[in-house]
Amino acid sequence: TGSQAKTIWDCKMFWEPLQSLCVFVCQCRCNTALCSQVFQESICHCLQKYCLNYSTALLYLDALKPREDFGCYVKWCERNEQCRRLRLRDLLVAPLQRLTRYPLLLRNIAKRCELEEESRAMQAIAEQVDTYICDLEGKVKWLDKYQKVKQLRDALVWLPVWERDKRSVVPENLKHLLKAVTLENLISHRSLLHDGRLLLTENTKLVEVYLFLFDEFLLITKIKRNKKQSPLRLQQNLELDQLLKDGCTFTVLDQPVSLDRLLLKNIDQLNASMSGLPHSFIIMHQNRYQQCIGTFILQAASEAVKRTWMSEMEAAVAALLKLDSRQPRIKSSSLWLESSQI
Repeated sequence: TGSQAKTIWDCKMFWEPLQSLCVFVCQCRCNTALCSQVFQESICHCLQKYCLNYSTALLYLDALKPREDFGCYVKWCERNEQCRRLRLRDLLVAPLQRLTRYPLLLRNIAKRCELEEESRAMQAIAEQVDTYICDLEGKVKWLDKYQKVKQLRDALVWLPVWERDKRSVVPENLKHLLKAVTLENLISHRSLLHDGRLLLTENTKLVEVYLFLFDEFLLITKIKRNKKQSPLRLQQNLELDQLLKDGCTFTVLDQPVSLDRLLLKNIDQLNASMSGLPHSFIIMHQNRYQQCIGTFILQAASEAVKRTWMSEMEAAVAALLKLDSRQPRIKSSSLWLESSQI
């Protein structure tokens, strides 16, 4: 009948495209070459740009927070059901979390592949993404340190010699003859290896200082706060970020201690308890003639923090001496750092 013929025709028109789609899906069941290309050229490439700009985006977000119109707009957006009750910061970190889950997803797909060749190919793609993530983590850490050093350069205060050394008496009418030496670029091309807060024994009292260990020298500074700080101590990895964000400055004490002129002396528990200086160690600054021109007795918050500082300094000294033995620095080089008191 006509109605039956129409039904058969409708069924044919429905199933033919579906059948073609099923054949296409079966043929492209696991196109490993396309999958590898998509991850390398599209997904990983886009997420690399995103990850490298993530910290900058957070800083920009913090800068916009005081604006009332921006705050109202963000709250209005976060109330949308598509946000699933997530805040803007949660949404910003989501792509980073998704990137770390891709290897697990690819390995699960590899387990379900029917052909051994396809399974091995998917495992290879998962390993490529793993390698990419490790490489990206290194780039993110380097960029974070670079931005931190750039901020720190503007926050360092270098005292003139007559303020740093009380023995240097320079009349007011002669100070203009001593041209100020610009030291802003001293740390520009250096790597910040370790930093943190310690206590310095100065004139029989303990003074809070902040140390910066670079790949060539050590800076011992005093923190100058612009506004009242919370008494709560921050985590070690967040402390410097918060101090820089709050507009603190760091006044450099004495002079940079070149690592090839630095000697570490541990204070054992017996001597530490007798002198009332627990978790302490000594830094000696020598000139090129092995003469001690400065000593710093530093006290850590715990024995573990003290061991960390000493091991970081010993490793940095060893790395610099090893580098110098292979490629000695010359005085005309920008990497040359010589003690001013020789």
